[in-house]
Amino acid sequence: MWTYDRKLQYPVKIKTPNHNLASIIISQLGGPDGELAASMRYLNQRYSMPYGEVTGILTDVGTEELAHLEMVGAILYQLTRDLSPDEIAGTPFATYFVDHTVGVYPVSASGQKARVTYDNIIRLCDDPDVLDPIRYLREREIVHYQRFGDALRIATDHMNEKNFYAINPSYDQ
Repeated sequence: MWTYDRKLQYPVKIKTPNHNLASIIISQLGGPDGELAASMRYLNQRYSMPYGEVTGILTDVGTEELAHLEMVGAILYQLTRDLSPDEIAGTPFATYFVDHTVGVYPVSASGQKARVTYDNIIRLCDDPDVLDPIRYLREREIVHYQRFGDALRIATDHMNEKNFYAINPSYDQ
């Protein structure tokens, strides 16, 4: 069952349009580490998860990422709402870039790229109306990271039961 509450998960009330800031934030909409990509990863990973508790976490976080996608869309709309098509053509939207670099350790992939991107947006932004929802989204990425820590613990606890994700002793014979 899917239920949808017709309001944003966190309010977005930006008073001052800023197309330069929008050109940075747009990476969180459809970029490789954005909200849509994260949602699709988590919602698809749940099908191969052998533990119900972890499947639930992946489902919860994956659907919340869709709410974040909606918030990012509202932020982008409010930052660009008064631009004409000619003004949009003159913005750096086509060549946006935010550093997504996090690290090498696999745990860093669980929401930390999005958190680092939000950190970079916070460093580049001085509009309190934009910073408010961006900080909220960053906080939620930290919660997701913690939830994935729980999922890792649950999966690790089950590792020796059926040798999921562990070594295969017959491989080394």
